[in-house]
Amino acid sequence: MASTSGSEATHPVVFTTQTRYPLPSQKFMIPASWKRYQLSQLVNKALDLPKPIPFEFLVRGEILRGTLAEWCSEHGIGEEETLEIEYFESVMPPERMSTLPHEDWVSSISCQLPGYFLTASYDGALRVFDYSQNLVQTIPTHTAPATSVCVVPSSSTDSPDSFLLASASHDLTARLTRVSLSSSTSSAETLASLHLHTAPLSSVAASPTHVLTSSWDGLIGLFSAAIPETDEVPLDASSGEGRTKKRRKVAEDGEEPGESRRPKRKAPAAVLKSHTARVSRVVIGRGAEAGWTAYSCGMDSTVRTWDVENGVCTSTITAANKPFLDLALTPSGTSALAASTDRTVCQYDLRAASSSATTPSVASLAHPATPSSVAVPSPSAEGTAAGTGTEHQLVTGAYDGVVRLWDLRSTKGAVASFKAWQGRPSDAGRKILSVDWARGVVGVGGEGGVEVWKVGEGSR
Repeated sequence: MASTSGSEATHPVVFTTQTRYPLPSQKFMIPASWKRYQLSQLVNKALDLPKPIPFEFLVRGEILRGTLAEWCSEHGIGEEETLEIEYFESVMPPERMSTLPHEDWVSSISCQLPGYFLTASYDGALRVFDYSQNLVQTIPTHTAPATSVCVVPSSSTDSPDSFLLASASHDLTARLTRVSLSSSTSSAETLASLHLHTAPLSSVAASPTHVLTSSWDGLIGLFSAAIPETDEVPLDASSGEGRTKKRRKVAEDGEEPGESRRPKRKAPAAVLKSHTARVSRVVIGRGAEAGWTAYSCGMDSTVRTWDVENGVCTSTITAANKPFLDLALTPSGTSALAASTDRTVCQYDLRAASSSATTPSVASLAHPATPSSVAVPSPSAEGTAAGTGTEHQLVTGAYDGVVRLWDLRSTKGAVASFKAWQGRPSDAGRKILSVDWARGVVGVGGEGGVEVWKVGEGSR
């Protein structure tokens, strides 16, 4: 380290940032014994901020955990070599906000609807909770465990208290359910059932015009989000129930009692075929390609890109012995984050073409237990724009019951973590099955029910 006789060793440093708090471009001589706290104090003092802001520091792809001298010694950096250090706003420690009671396992949670949490449970029901932890609606939608739920985005100016939900289940169907919430009353009605699959459904995703389903049968179904006036699939073809000739004759002659209120049976507009094993997750593309491009992952160790309009697979990312369980896109939509049974979450560049048999990952996040779910902050939420740092962040939930917060700029270890359902002996060792992240709030669903945590910067 650079030093003078009788003075403390120093190191030349240049600071950079993508935040809205840039320092003038100049070289600083930083004491080698300084850690994150002292560096954060320096930046705050140099910027003369009215309210102190804690910062983290990134040195060549690693978050600084110790002193500058320790980092330089570990990496063999000479005392005269100038270090470029990037700083970004620190993430506040995760804080548990509430618990949402469930009697059965929760397979899916969504935080995407402002003011509400949506859950899908193994009892086949969908539930709507408000931010005050009140159970607003219990909707007995499916006859087998529900595996996935999402909001169908609306392109109209409908009341924010009325929305359409898409859900998937082990009962071989997906369902479209209209939920209406108001100050005086609330209601829910399942309007359509989506029929294609011959094995349990694993996930559902939606754009304003289409719904995508994935299944253990290796298929992905593409359905219109419109509610039909009549059945598109005959009753006998869409269920295994035996029907008497008399009942069939009644159905042919006219509607049976209650027929008008029965969910209309929808057929797929297209079937996307390419996976060679169970499909674990399907997601809609982001940005300009939203609705026209989809991505999926499966137990065949692939992540596939789909041209939804033409119903074809346009590219395939192939990993070596990595059966994938879950998939999310980074906020920019240029990378895929795939959770695997080999206890890793890997980042893949969706723009890079690979000529090799297996596609190398951009980054790999090692977990001590199998990661079952992955989520990134909602791009529509406040505070997730470039410059805040959250565009590089994700959360993962694993079978050890731990939620981990990661920064893709420093993948050696998680930035923060917390154990769900801690302090409840009966729930010790419960697996996490789903996580979601929006507006600084992370919802955690699994064998212990649902917990809601505050995760993010500042007061969001």
